[in-house]
Amino acid sequence: MRISIYLLAAGALALGATASLAGANQCEARSGPQRMAVLELYTSEGCSSCPPADRWLSTLKGNPGAVVQAFHVGYWDYIGWVDRFANAAHTSRQRQVAALNQQTSIYTPQAVLDGRDWRNWGTLPLARASAEAGIMLKEVGPDQFEASVTPGASAPSLWAAYWTVTEDGHSSRVKAGENAGEFLLHDFVVRQYTPVGEYRVSPGGEQKLLIRSIASTPGHQRRINLVVFDPRSGRTLQALSLAC
Repeated sequence: MRISIYLLAAGALALGATASLAGANQCEARSGPQRMAVLELYTSEGCSSCPPADRWLSTLKGNPGAVVQAFHVGYWDYIGWVDRFANAAHTSRQRQVAALNQQTSIYTPQAVLDGRDWRNWGTLPLARASAEAGIMLKEVGPDQFEASVTPGASAPSLWAAYWTVTEDGHSSRVKAGENAGEFLLHDFVVRQYTPVGEYRVSPGGEQKLLIRSIASTPGHQRRINLVVFDPRSGRTLQALSLAC
Protein backbone atom coordinates (compact mmCIF):
# COMPACT_ATOMS: atom_id res chain seq x y z
CA MET A 1 0.00 0.00 0.00
CA ARG A 2 1.60 3.28 -1.05
CA ILE A 3 -1.50 5.50 -0.94
CA SER A 4 -0.61 8.86 0.64
CA ILE A 5 -2.31 10.48 3.59
CA TYR A 6 -2.16 14.26 3.17
CA LEU A 7 -0.78 16.23 6.07
CA LEU A 8 -3.16 18.20 8.13
CA ALA A 9 -0.49 20.84 8.78
CA ALA A 10 2.37 22.08 7.20
CA GLY A 11 30.22 3.89 11.37
CA ALA A 12 30.57 0.40 11.36
CA LEU A 13 30.74 -0.94 14.93
CA ALA A 14 29.99 2.64 16.01
CA LEU A 15 33.80 2.98 16.14
CA GLY A 16 34.20 3.13 19.85
CA ALA A 17 30.70 2.90 21.31
CA THR A 18 30.87 0.70 24.38
CA ALA A 19 28.44 -0.94 26.78
CA SER A 20 29.34 -2.50 30.10
CA LEU A 21 27.89 -3.62 33.40
CA ALA A 22 28.29 -0.88 35.96
CA GLY A 23 26.72 -2.59 38.94
CA ALA A 24 24.36 -5.32 39.98
CA ASN A 25 21.35 -3.77 38.24
CA GLN A 26 22.98 -1.08 36.15
CA CYS A 27 24.51 -0.84 32.71
CA GLU A 28 25.85 2.01 30.63
CA ALA A 29 27.13 2.94 27.18
CA ARG A 30 29.15 5.77 25.69
CA SER A 31 29.12 6.90 22.08
CA GLY A 32 32.24 6.92 19.94
CA PRO A 33 33.76 9.48 17.58
CA GLN A 34 31.75 8.34 14.57
CA ARG A 35 28.04 9.10 14.14
CA MET A 36 25.64 6.18 14.50
CA ALA A 37 23.16 5.67 11.66
CA VAL A 38 19.53 6.20 12.72
CA LEU A 39 16.85 4.26 10.85
CA GLU A 40 13.14 4.89 11.41
CA LEU A 41 10.62 2.62 9.69
CA TYR A 42 6.97 3.75 9.59
CA THR A 43 4.86 0.66 9.22
CA SER A 44 1.42 -0.80 9.94
CA GLU A 45 -0.07 -4.25 10.35
CA GLY A 46 -2.93 -2.99 8.18
CA CYS A 47 -0.64 -2.18 5.22
CA SER A 48 -0.25 -4.95 2.63
CA SER A 49 3.14 -3.67 1.42
CA CYS A 50 4.63 -3.37 4.91
CA PRO A 51 5.54 -7.01 5.76
CA PRO A 52 8.57 -7.08 3.37
CA ALA A 53 9.93 -3.94 5.03
CA ASP A 54 9.33 -5.45 8.49
CA ARG A 55 11.17 -8.63 7.48
CA TRP A 56 14.11 -6.62 6.16
CA LEU A 57 14.26 -4.63 9.40
CA SER A 58 14.60 -7.87 11.37
CA THR A 59 17.81 -8.69 9.45
CA LEU A 60 19.44 -5.68 11.12
CA LYS A 61 19.46 -7.29 14.56
CA GLY A 62 23.00 -7.44 15.83
CA ASN A 63 24.10 -4.46 13.73
CA PRO A 64 26.12 -2.35 16.20
CA GLY A 65 26.46 0.64 13.87
CA ALA A 66 22.82 1.72 13.82
CA VAL A 67 19.90 2.67 16.03
CA VAL A 68 16.89 0.97 14.43
CA GLN A 69 13.25 1.74 15.27
CA ALA A 70 9.90 0.54 13.89
CA PHE A 71 7.21 3.17 14.45
CA HIS A 72 3.79 1.56 13.95
CA VAL A 73 1.09 4.02 12.82
CA GLY A 74 -2.68 3.70 13.06
CA TYR A 75 -4.01 5.59 10.05
CA TRP A 76 -4.79 2.33 8.23
CA ASP A 77 -6.75 0.86 11.15
CA TYR A 78 -10.04 1.85 9.49
CA ILE A 79 -9.48 -0.78 6.76
CA GLY A 80 -10.41 -3.49 9.25
CA TRP A 81 -7.43 -4.39 11.45
CA VAL A 82 -6.28 -2.34 14.47
CA ASP A 83 -2.49 -2.35 14.89
CA ARG A 84 -1.95 -2.81 18.64
CA PHE A 85 1.52 -1.24 18.44
CA ALA A 86 0.31 1.97 16.77
CA ASN A 87 0.37 5.30 18.58
CA ALA A 88 -0.77 8.74 17.48
CA ALA A 89 2.58 10.12 18.65
CA HIS A 90 4.29 7.98 16.00
CA THR A 91 2.21 9.62 13.29
CA SER A 92 3.13 13.03 14.73
CA ARG A 93 6.80 12.11 14.48
CA GLN A 94 6.30 10.99 10.87
CA ARG A 95 4.61 14.30 10.05
CA GLN A 96 7.52 16.16 11.64
CA VAL A 97 9.95 14.24 9.43
CA ALA A 98 7.78 14.93 6.36
CA ALA A 99 7.78 18.66 7.08
CA LEU A 100 11.57 18.68 7.38
CA ASN A 101 11.76 16.84 4.04
CA GLN A 102 9.27 19.28 2.47
CA GLN A 103 6.88 16.41 1.74
CA THR A 104 3.14 17.01 1.50
CA SER A 105 2.14 13.45 2.41
CA ILE A 106 3.07 10.50 4.56
CA TYR A 107 2.94 6.84 3.60
CA THR A 108 3.83 3.29 4.64
CA PRO A 109 6.21 1.64 4.54
CA GLN A 110 8.46 4.67 4.83
CA ALA A 111 12.12 4.38 5.79
CA VAL A 112 13.87 7.45 7.14
CA LEU A 113 17.66 7.41 7.38
CA ASP A 114 19.28 10.11 9.52
CA GLY A 115 16.24 12.32 9.15
CA ARG A 116 15.87 12.01 5.37
CA ASP A 117 13.19 10.14 3.43
CA TRP A 118 15.01 7.07 2.10
CA ARG A 119 13.28 4.96 -0.53
CA ASN A 120 16.26 2.71 -1.23
CA TRP A 121 15.61 0.54 1.83
CA GLY A 122 16.83 -3.02 1.61
CA THR A 123 20.42 -2.14 2.39
CA LEU A 124 21.72 0.03 5.21
CA PRO A 125 24.73 2.26 4.55
CA LEU A 126 26.32 3.07 7.88
CA ALA A 127 26.94 6.69 8.82
CA ARG A 128 30.71 7.18 8.79
CA ALA A 129 30.77 10.94 9.37
CA SER A 130 32.22 12.33 12.57
CA ALA A 131 29.73 12.71 15.39
CA GLU A 132 28.62 16.22 16.29
CA ALA A 133 27.67 15.30 19.85
CA GLY A 134 28.73 12.85 22.51
CA ILE A 135 26.28 10.74 24.52
CA MET A 136 26.71 8.81 27.75
CA LEU A 137 23.70 6.66 28.63
CA LYS A 138 23.24 4.69 31.85
CA GLU A 139 20.65 2.92 33.96
CA VAL A 140 20.11 4.75 37.25
CA GLY A 141 17.30 2.65 38.73
CA PRO A 142 14.59 0.16 37.80
CA ASP A 143 13.25 1.37 34.43
CA GLN A 144 15.03 4.71 34.90
CA PHE A 145 17.75 5.99 32.59
CA GLU A 146 19.91 9.09 32.39
CA ALA A 147 21.81 10.55 29.45
CA SER A 148 24.53 13.18 29.29
CA VAL A 149 24.63 14.97 25.93
CA THR A 150 27.67 17.06 25.04
CA PRO A 151 27.49 18.95 21.71
CA GLY A 152 30.74 19.01 19.79
CA ALA A 153 32.54 22.01 18.31
CA SER A 154 30.82 21.49 14.93
CA ALA A 155 27.32 21.08 16.38
CA PRO A 156 24.60 23.59 15.45
CA SER A 157 23.66 26.17 18.06
CA LEU A 158 20.31 24.41 18.63
CA TRP A 159 19.77 20.68 19.08
CA ALA A 160 16.85 18.42 19.93
CA ALA A 161 16.46 14.83 21.09
CA TYR A 162 14.00 12.01 21.62
CA TRP A 163 14.00 8.71 23.49
CA THR A 164 12.50 5.45 22.30
CA VAL A 165 12.06 2.11 23.99
CA THR A 166 12.05 -0.75 21.48
CA GLU A 167 11.40 -4.46 21.80
CA ASP A 168 12.14 -7.49 19.62
CA GLY A 169 10.28 -10.71 19.00
CA HIS A 170 6.66 -9.58 18.81
CA SER A 171 4.13 -11.26 16.53
CA SER A 172 0.51 -10.95 15.43
CA ARG A 173 -1.86 -13.23 13.58
CA VAL A 174 -3.89 -10.79 11.50
CA LYS A 175 -7.56 -11.69 11.14
CA ALA A 176 -8.94 -8.85 9.03
CA GLY A 177 -7.98 -6.12 6.60
CA GLU A 178 -5.38 -6.25 3.82
CA ASN A 179 -3.12 -8.72 5.69
CA ALA A 180 -5.91 -11.08 6.80
CA GLY A 181 -4.52 -14.56 7.40
CA GLU A 182 -0.91 -13.39 7.71
CA PHE A 183 1.33 -14.17 10.68
CA LEU A 184 3.53 -11.10 11.15
CA LEU A 185 6.81 -10.97 13.05
CA HIS A 186 8.16 -7.67 14.40
CA ASP A 187 11.50 -6.50 15.79
CA PHE A 188 12.64 -3.05 16.95
CA VAL A 189 9.00 -2.22 17.80
CA VAL A 190 8.72 1.24 19.37
CA ARG A 191 6.78 0.76 22.60
CA GLN A 192 7.51 4.23 23.97
CA TYR A 193 8.42 7.47 22.19
CA THR A 194 9.37 10.51 24.26
CA PRO A 195 10.48 13.83 22.71
CA VAL A 196 12.56 15.88 25.14
CA GLY A 197 12.51 19.30 23.49
CA GLU A 198 15.15 21.63 22.07
CA TYR A 199 18.31 22.96 23.72
CA ARG A 200 20.77 25.73 22.95
CA VAL A 201 24.46 24.98 23.15
CA SER A 202 25.81 26.64 26.28
CA PRO A 203 29.27 27.03 27.83
CA GLY A 204 30.30 23.70 29.28
CA GLY A 205 27.82 22.11 26.93
CA GLU A 206 26.65 19.09 28.91
CA GLN A 207 22.89 18.51 29.25
CA LYS A 208 21.31 15.81 31.43
CA LEU A 209 18.21 14.01 30.17
CA LEU A 210 16.07 11.54 32.13
CA ILE A 211 13.47 8.96 31.13
CA ARG A 212 11.29 6.58 33.06
CA SER A 213 10.83 3.62 30.74
CA ILE A 214 7.90 1.30 30.51
CA ALA A 215 8.67 -2.06 32.08
CA SER A 216 10.25 -4.58 29.76
CA THR A 217 7.96 -7.29 28.38
CA PRO A 218 9.16 -10.74 29.50
CA GLY A 219 10.72 -12.66 26.62
CA HIS A 220 11.29 -9.56 24.46
CA GLN A 221 14.68 -7.86 24.39
CA ARG A 222 14.37 -4.18 25.27
CA ARG A 223 16.58 -1.36 24.04
CA ILE A 224 16.68 2.21 25.35
CA ASN A 225 17.58 4.58 22.52
CA LEU A 226 18.47 8.28 22.48
CA VAL A 227 18.61 10.21 19.19
CA VAL A 228 20.12 13.71 19.13
CA PHE A 229 19.40 15.72 15.97
CA ASP A 230 19.34 19.16 14.38
CA PRO A 231 15.69 20.34 14.71
CA ARG A 232 16.02 22.63 11.69
CA SER A 233 17.06 19.88 9.26
CA GLY A 234 16.37 16.58 11.06
CA ARG A 235 20.02 15.58 10.56
CA THR A 236 21.37 13.14 13.13
CA LEU A 237 24.12 14.54 15.38
CA GLN A 238 24.60 11.32 17.35
CA ALA A 239 22.55 8.43 18.70
CA LEU A 240 23.06 5.59 21.13
CA SER A 241 21.30 2.37 22.06
CA LEU A 242 21.48 0.52 25.39
CA ALA A 243 20.20 -3.01 26.02
CA CYS A 244 19.33 -3.37 29.71
